[in-house]
Order: sequence, then structure tokens, then C-alpha cells
Amino acid sequence: MIATLDQFNVRGEIRPGRVGVWVERPEKPRQPDGAPAEDKIAAIGIRLRRWVSFHGIALNVEPDLSHFGGITPCGISDPRYGVTSLVDLGLPVTMEDADLALKRAFEGVFGSTHREAPPV
Repeated sequence: MIATLDQFNVRGEIRPGRVGVWVERPEKPRQPDGAPAEDKIAAIGIRLRRWVSFHGIALNVEPDLSHFGGITPCGISDPRYGVTSLVDLGLPVTMEDADLALKRAFEGVFGSTHREAPPV
């Protein structure tokens, strides 16, 4: 996810004790301890149940951020931390742009996803 964000010149970072990928928000007021404001932009989730794994990723491209007011994203209820998206950061990114960036980042780590079909 961080490599995907890099393609949009967004610096995503992980934080000890917090789930997800975070971006600093220098345009927002600093935290009471002087630390920069940070918002969550992405997450990777894994769950195991009855020997079955469930997994997924979430990258906020252009959601209605007001919807996050009704949930606690990844269990983070600390009011110091918000949620953001690529579009909220001022980037005119489409889902197609995000899909291509995710594919490039994935292939950069795991190799090409293109496979030739076997002969029939």
C-alpha cells in the first residue's frame, strides 16, 4: 500500500500501536504534544476463522468521508486521528488510476501477474 501511495507522491507510513497506513497532514493543527496531525488512508486486513483465511485491502480513493463518522475504522477511536483519501489530499485520482498503481506496486513486490494461457 505504501508503494502504491508513493506513485502519487504521497508518503504513507505505519505507526507502532496503530493499524493501517497513515499520512501526515501539515495543513491541520498539530497534536497537543506537538506531533503533526495524521490521517489514515489505507489498511490491510486478515482474519482466520475455522481454518479459512479472509483478507483484503482498502485504499481510500474518493469515499464520502462523512460516512466514517458512523464507524470506528480498524478500532481506532482516538479523536486525534482522522481518515483521508487521495482526492481529499487534492489529488484527482480515479479508481482506474488506483487500480493500475496497486497492480504496479504488487508486481514490484511479487513479480508479474500476467500469465500466458496454456495451449488448448
